[in-house]
Amino acid sequence: MSADAASLQVPPSPAVLAPCACDPARSRGRRFTEPEAPTRTAFQRDRDRIIHSTAFRRLVYKTQVFLNHEGDLFRTRLTHSLEVAQLGRSIARSLRLNEDLVEAIALAHDLGHTPFGHAGQDALNASMRAWATRQGSESDDQAGFEHNLQSLRVVDALEERYPAFDGLNLCFETREGILKHCSAANARRLMAQDPSGVARRFIEGGSPSLEAQLCNLADEIAYNAHDIDDGVRSGLLTLQQLEEVPLFDRYRRRALAAHPQLAGRRLLFESIRLMLSDQVYDVIDTTRDRLAAAGVDDVEAVRSRAPLVAFSATMREESQVLKTFLLRNLYRHPRVVETTGRARQVVADLFETYMQRPDELPEAHGRHPNRARAVADYIAGMTDRFAIREHERLCGAVLFP
Repeated sequence: MSADAASLQVPPSPAVLAPCACDPARSRGRRFTEPEAPTRTAFQRDRDRIIHSTAFRRLVYKTQVFLNHEGDLFRTRLTHSLEVAQLGRSIARSLRLNEDLVEAIALAHDLGHTPFGHAGQDALNASMRAWATRQGSESDDQAGFEHNLQSLRVVDALEERYPAFDGLNLCFETREGILKHCSAANARRLMAQDPSGVARRFIEGGSPSLEAQLCNLADEIAYNAHDIDDGVRSGLLTLQQLEEVPLFDRYRRRALAAHPQLAGRRLLFESIRLMLSDQVYDVIDTTRDRLAAAGVDDVEAVRSRAPLVAFSATMREESQVLKTFLLRNLYRHPRVVETTGRARQVVADLFETYMQRPDELPEAHGRHPNRARAVADYIAGMTDRFAIREHERLCGAVLFP
């Protein structure tokens, strides 16, 4: 090591962190021991590894609500993840939580999502379960597909970047935040491999770190706001319809009170901006109150309690009304349903084709001892446009002209 490199030191843990925030100097560590980086904390290093991963780059061509080829300005999984990271860091700074950890979790939380968003996930889950049933193996890890578990699988096993281990070898705290949901069956399987690992809370109760809790809520804030924007941009929602939603209409009226001549997209953007700001402030104020009432003073105390990062009761209720509105008027709009129906068909056909013709799989996937899981890994890693091209090549059908 050069003299200059030897003189570098890992940045000290920020003195401004709250006592219940995750301190990288006290991390539970990585699955495989590595020397510390000379200029970055453990969580900064995790963030950098995620950004440089293959799975992260693929997110730019993965559906959020609208397929990537339907328009240049609709959100993708990548832009969604960036918006979650921005909101998360803003809230974390006010609460004195670890911004780098929040950013790492936010950027990685959708790495395991399939092409075509939730439609692709549902189709792959159904295909996996049907195959397991036919094989009489419903209880093993072939039985189903969970995108949160797949995100963990990506960073633990599927990325191939380092000579000494599979995956990205991220810190416990980052992996804990990535695993937002997990079925009891999969949690038990993960615990059998690692009894003190990230799945333990799904069996024994408790919560993840405040940083992980914050990412969960920032995810919700981001997709509610940008789905309004994309819905109006697509022509499937109108500002007149959105007047039915109390949460949005309050900020629309506030925007017009300050700017009476505002209309069209500027009115939409200003209404969304005001709504986002108030939701951020609401989370900050509510979480501060809940932390003070709980009296937690370290990360383990946080993990032993119910979630503490939250909306106020009023904001939670209003947010739920908005989510219900989007479900009925956007996600179940006939045009979206028709598109997602074709997307499900693509994924289902690809799964059956690869199971029957494993020679069509890349060599590394074809050697995997569990063919169904290898096929699921391969399909989940596809972008929308690659899945469409593969479906046309293998099945001879053009579902997306």
